Amino acid sequence: MNMDKVAIITAASRGMGAACANELAHRGYRVAIMSRSQAVVELAAELGGVGMTGSVTSADDLSALVDLTMNEFGRIDAVVNNTGHPPRGPLLEISDEDWHQGLDLVMLNVVRMSRIITPIMKKQQGGAIVNISTFAAFEPSSTFPVSATLRAALGGYTKLFADQFASHGIRMNSVLPGFIDSYSTDETIQATIPMGRYGKVSEIAQTVAFLLSSDAAYITGQNIRVDGGLTRSI
Repeated sequence: MNMDKVAIITAASRGMGAACANELAHRGYRVAIMSRSQAVVELAAELGGVGMTGSVTSADDLSALVDLTMNEFGRIDAVVNNTGHPPRGPLLEISDEDWHQGLDLVMLNVVRMSRIITPIMKKQQGGAIVNISTFAAFEPSSTFPVSATLRAALGGYTKLFADQFASHGIRMNSVLPGFIDSYSTDETIQATIPMGRYGKVSEIAQTVAFLLSSDAAYITGQNIRVDGGLTRSI
């Protein structure tokens, strides 16, 4: 158990974020969670943690979340950078505004949180960060053009961050989910998955918990696919 450990999880009111919060709380972490939905405050209360409404696109909200966590628990051992879905559409019809929105949502959220959290983890001489990305980061899908493009950049950032702060005991990895059961099931898509089913949010959460744990102490800078065999590259 991790009775003295504290984890931040963003976009945690439902789906993979809520599953991560539940899994980490079950493993003994004290959790601090944020989402744009008021439901996150109720979930935090259920899990014996703290919660606040806010957006990962706001540096002020991210700072407020870190301040809330430090004031309540005095330390931060783990961060799960989860987020919502960026805009979609035909590649050449995506507006500049939507590209910028996507950048804020799936790339700069991690950059901004890293700036805030790294000094705290350096002072503590350790910490672990997991970013929730997508299978399409390295096998781009035209269904998710903004996500696929910008999360490829997130993969690069993950490696650069991991290299720079490994000597401080700080690790960063990204989890690349395939099609997960928090989405509506599509039989055509399901047929393309070698395991023949959508993944469970609990399976993503368990992978995240492993990567945050001491069992993964020698894993950093990696992009871990959790996709039921969907992607083909090796």
